[in-house]
Amino acid sequence: MFGTSGVRGRVGQTVTADVALSIGRAVGTDTDRVVVGRDARETGETLQAALMAGLRETGTDVVDVGRAATPTVARSITDRSADAGVVVTASHNPPQDNGFKLWTPSGQAYSPDQQTEIEEAIRTEAYALADWTGQGSHESWAGAADRHERALVETGRADAAAAGVSLSSLSVVVDLGNGMGGVAADALFELGADVETINAQQDGRFPGRPSEPTAETCTTLAATVDAVDADLGIAHDGDADRMMAVTDEGEFVPGDMLLAVFGLEAGSTGDRVAAPVDTSLAVTDALAAVGVELVHTRVGDVYVADRAKDEDVVFGGEPSGAWIFPEETLCPDGPLAAVKLAVLAAAEPLSDRLGRIERYPLRRTVVETPEKDAAMDRIGAAVRRRYDDVSTLDGVRADTDEGWFLIRPSGTEPKIRVTAEARDAAATDRLLEEALEFVETETGDASTE
Repeated sequence: MFGTSGVRGRVGQTVTADVALSIGRAVGTDTDRVVVGRDARETGETLQAALMAGLRETGTDVVDVGRAATPTVARSITDRSADAGVVVTASHNPPQDNGFKLWTPSGQAYSPDQQTEIEEAIRTEAYALADWTGQGSHESWAGAADRHERALVETGRADAAAAGVSLSSLSVVVDLGNGMGGVAADALFELGADVETINAQQDGRFPGRPSEPTAETCTTLAATVDAVDADLGIAHDGDADRMMAVTDEGEFVPGDMLLAVFGLEAGSTGDRVAAPVDTSLAVTDALAAVGVELVHTRVGDVYVADRAKDEDVVFGGEPSGAWIFPEETLCPDGPLAAVKLAVLAAAEPLSDRLGRIERYPLRRTVVETPEKDAAMDRIGAAVRRRYDDVSTLDGVRADTDEGWFLIRPSGTEPKIRVTAEARDAAATDRLLEEALEFVETETGDASTE
C-alpha cells in the first residue's frame, strides 16, 4: 500500500473513500488527536471527509486545517498537541491521482515499520471502534498557514542577520504550480523581498504546468526570471514539500547541485549530510573539499529524515527537491528551503555559488521486466562477485575509482532503474554499459526507456 512517500494512486481505482476510511480507522486506533489537511485537488474533499470519519469512529479528535501545504500540516501537529498528521495529497503526481501522507509530531513521515502496522491493521480490520458515546470531535483551525509563515519569517530574519544581509534588495519569482506553496511567497514578502508569483491560483487540475517542478516543466519560470531580471526563481510542487530553483541567470538548477549548495552552507569540518544512494558524485566531492562527509540512505525522504536525526548530520536532501533542515523540522519543507535559499542568494548570486561546483556526466535509464525482484537478487550476487566496493542499501551500487553505478528496482512499476556517473563522459558510458550487461544477463532483456 505504501510507497516511498505515502499512499498514492488513481482516484476511483487505487485511492477510494473506502481506503481513506480504513486509513483513518487504522491511524485512529493508536492516536487521540490528529491534524488533517489536503491539497488543491477537488477529490481531496471527499477523501478527507472519509478519512476524518474513520478517525472519529475510533474516538480520535480531528483538527481540520483545510487546504494546506504538507509541511504546514506537519508543523501543526505539535502546535495543536496532536499525535499525528495526515495530508490528503498525491504530491507531484498528475491530477487524476490522490493519496495520503502520514506524519509524526517530530515532522518525520511515518517510518516503514509504522506504515507496516497501518497496512496490517487495515488487512485484518483490527480497529478499535468507539461506541456512540465515544466518537471523536471535529475542530477547524484556520491559523495553520499563518503559524507556518511566522516560523519561516523568524528563521529568515535569523539567517539574514547571521549572514549580515537583507532581503530588501532581492527580487524573487515564485512559481506555485497551482499548489499549496503560497506561504513561501507570503514569507518572502514579509522578509522584504520583491516577490512576483506565477501559477498562484490553487487548482488541483494544475493548468499552469505539471505539478512536479523539473527543468522541462519550469521553462516559464526560467523565462520570467530572465525577463524581469530577478535574482532568484523558486518552484514548488502541488503540496509544497518540494522546492526547486532557477538562478539569477535563468538556469534551472539540477537537484544534485542544489543539494550541494545547501550542504556546503550547512556543514563544516566533521559534519555529515544525508542523501540517497543515487546522489551525484559531484556532491560527494564538493562536500569532501570542505571536510563534510556525504552519507547515503535509501531513496525516500523518510529515510533521509531518519538519518538526519543523528547529531552529526546537519542537513538532508533528495535531488528530487525534498530538503530537510533537522534543526527546524524533519518534514521536507519547500517554503523553508525557499526562504533559506533566498538568504543565500542575497549574500551571493546563486549562479556564482554553482560556478564553484564541478558537474559530472550522469546517465539514467530504465529496463522493463516483469520479474524485477527475483532479477535483483541475481543481479546483486553477480555485481558482488565482480566488484569489491558494493552496497546493497537500496538496490545494488558499485563504486570504482572512476565513478559508480546503481541498479535499483522501481517501488511501484515492473521496472529496474539504472544510473551511472563518473568524472568524465567516456567512463560514465562504460559504467552504464557494464550495469546494463548485468541487467540483460539476469533478466534476458535490455529494452530501455
